[in-house]
Amino acid sequence: MSTTDQSLEWFLQSLLEQTPGARHALVLSRDGLKLCHTRNLGIDKADQLAAIAAGVQALAQSASAEFGDGSGGVRQSMTEFHGGLLFVVEAGEGAHLAVVARENADVGLVGHKMNELVEQIGAFLTAPPRHRRRSGQPA
Repeated sequence: MSTTDQSLEWFLQSLLEQTPGARHALVLSRDGLKLCHTRNLGIDKADQLAAIAAGVQALAQSASAEFGDGSGGVRQSMTEFHGGLLFVVEAGEGAHLAVVARENADVGLVGHKMNELVEQIGAFLTAPPRHRRRSGQPA
């Protein structure tokens, strides 16, 4: 997936417009690489949000593996902080969708809109694992 994919950016912008209280949206790889983000989220903030969201999701997966049914599956992570909310959902193989919303946003609506978007375009929101190249191998 390219970070300049205009159609995915359009879907993310549409998510913000249709979800009262949503401020920022971004698609990231499981390891925290930003793949696509909304216009109002600068590049540095997008990098920071991608790293935070990947960490939150990794912690949630560990909690699920230890205290859930053992599958390590996570449907959604939500963090409430002073001044806002962070939601993270799986969005295709190896990818996640993160949304930052205002603290007074309707959490049910935000989660619902995020899941709708994932259902619409989840097949395009994949981030296969990156593999290290051995020295001397062509790119």
